[in-house]
Amino acid sequence: MTDFYINRFDIRDTDNLKQSFDAVLEESPDTEEEWKDWLERRSALLDEIEEIITGHYIEFQCFSDDEDKKAQVEFDQQHIEPLRKAFQSKADKKFLQSPAAQNPSKELELLVKRLRNQDELYSEANTQLEIEEDALATRYFEITGSMNVEWEGETLSLSELSPKLESSSRAIREKAFRLVSGCFKEQEEELQSIMSSLIKLRQKKADNAGLSNYRDYMFRNYERFDYSPEDCKQLAESIKRHIVPLKDKYAHRHMEELQLFSYRPWDLRGTPAHLEQLKPFSNAAELTDKSKAVLNRVHPSYGSLLESMYRNNRLDLEARQGKAPGGFCCYLPVSRDSFIFMNAAEVHDDMITILHEMGHCLHNDRSSSFSVHEYRSAPMESAELASMSMELLTMNHWSEFYGEDKDMLRAKHDHFRDILNFLPVGSVVDQFQHWLYENPQHSEQERLHMFRRIQTAYDSSAADWSGLEHEQEISWMRILHIYEVPFYFIEYVIAQLGALQVYRNYQQDPGKTLEAFNEALKLGSSRSLPEVYEAAGIRFDFSDEMVKELADFIEQQLEE
Repeated sequence: MTDFYINRFDIRDTDNLKQSFDAVLEESPDTEEEWKDWLERRSALLDEIEEIITGHYIEFQCFSDDEDKKAQVEFDQQHIEPLRKAFQSKADKKFLQSPAAQNPSKELELLVKRLRNQDELYSEANTQLEIEEDALATRYFEITGSMNVEWEGETLSLSELSPKLESSSRAIREKAFRLVSGCFKEQEEELQSIMSSLIKLRQKKADNAGLSNYRDYMFRNYERFDYSPEDCKQLAESIKRHIVPLKDKYAHRHMEELQLFSYRPWDLRGTPAHLEQLKPFSNAAELTDKSKAVLNRVHPSYGSLLESMYRNNRLDLEARQGKAPGGFCCYLPVSRDSFIFMNAAEVHDDMITILHEMGHCLHNDRSSSFSVHEYRSAPMESAELASMSMELLTMNHWSEFYGEDKDMLRAKHDHFRDILNFLPVGSVVDQFQHWLYENPQHSEQERLHMFRRIQTAYDSSAADWSGLEHEQEISWMRILHIYEVPFYFIEYVIAQLGALQVYRNYQQDPGKTLEAFNEALKLGSSRSLPEVYEAAGIRFDFSDEMVKELADFIEQQLEE
C-alpha cells in the first residue's frame, strides 16, 4: 500500500538523517531573504520526514492488526520523532536568534510568535515522555481496532455494526448497542489503565514545562492565542442555556415519531417504523462517485480534487475487520495531496464523513503554496471550519444521494438535529478533559462518576439511562481523541458555530460566500483565527449572544 506517499530516503538510516539535519543547522544565512530561503530548506526537510511518517501512520490505521506496520510506527515514534523534535528545536532557536526574527516583517510575525511559544515549551525530557505517550495511544488503537461482534453468523467490526443502531426495529437497535457496550466493558480495565498512565505522563510534561497542569500546557501547545480555558467554560454554559433546550425539544419529538414512552440510548438514531432507513450508497465506489457529483455542483474544483485523490490511491473508505476505528484526513506535504481514511458502513453519517474530510482536503490544497512548513498547518479551529462548512455547503446537493424526494428533506432535517446533539456532546468531552487534567490525582472510579455527571447535565430530559448507568459512565472510552489528541474537541464546537454562519451567508449569496470561503482557506495559518474567520465573511465569536442567534437559526431550519 506504499504507493500513496513519496519515500525518497531510508528513514531507518538515522545516521544519514542526522547528517541532513546538521547540514541545515550549519548554514549561515545573513540577510532576511537568505533567512527566508533557509526556512524553506528547513521546511522541505521536515516535509520529507512528515510524508514518510504520515504514510506509515496511515498504513497502520488501515491495517491495525499488521505487526510489521505496527513495528514501523513504533520505530518512528521511538527513533525518528525524537530526532525530528530535537532538530526542530535547534532550528527554531537558530532562527529566533537571527536578525530576521528580532524585527519580523508582517509575513514572519505570526511565525516568530509561534516558534517562540514552541521554544519555551520544548523539553528533551518531554520528547522521551511522548514516546511512551504514543505507545499508549497505539495500544488503544490495537484494542479498539480488534473489537468485533458476532451478528447472525457473521463477524462484524463495530463500524460495520453501526447501521443496526439506525434500524426501525427497537430490538435490533438494543442488541447492537449492548454488543458495542459489551466490547468496551470487556476492555474497560485496560482502557482505564491506559488513561491513568496517560494522565500521569501528561502531568509530568506540564511539570517539565513549568506549568501547573496539562490543560494549560496543551493550550500553549495548540497555540490557542485567541481564547482561554475560561472562554471554553463560558461557551459550555451557553450551549447548555441555548442549545440543550432545543436538543430536548427535538428528542421528545423524535420519541413521539418512534411511538415510544421512554427514550433509551439505542433510540437516539432510530428510524420511525413507517420510514425506510436512509441508505445513501451501497459501496465505496458509489460513495466516491456520488460525493464527487455533489462537490462538482458546489464548485468544479472541489470534485476534481476528490477525483485526483481517487486516481492516486489516497482513499480507504470501507469498514472492515483489522482496521482502526474512526475517520480522518492526513496531509502528505511532499505529494501536496491528502489521504482520507474512514469506516463506511452505508449509512448517512458516512456521506457526512467523506464530505467533512473533503473540507480538510480542500483546505490542505488551497494552503499548499506556502513554502514555510508551519503556515500550511492550520490551527484546528480553522481546519474544522473548512470541514464543517463543507458539510453544510453541500447540503442543497445531497439529491445526488437521495433524489429530490422526502429522503432528501429528511437527511437535511437529520443533519441539523445531529448538530443540536453534537454541540452539547462536544462541550461534554471538552469539560470532561478540563476536569481530568485539573484534577490529575483522581481515581478511576471518580473519573467514571464525573463523566456521567457532566454528560447528564447536557443530555435531553427524555434520555433514559436507567439500568445502564455503567454503560453511560464508560461511554467516553469510545472517543479516540481523549486518548490520542487530548483537548482536540472544543475546536469542533467553535468551528460548528462558524460553519453555521458560513451556511447562513451562503443562503443569501452563494457566489460571494464561496469566494470568501476559498480566500480564507488560502491563508492556512499565516494569519490569526479572527483574521481567518473575518476573511471567510464571519466572526470568530462564541459569545452567549452568538450561540443564541445560531440556536434560533438552527430551529428555523428545522421548522421550515
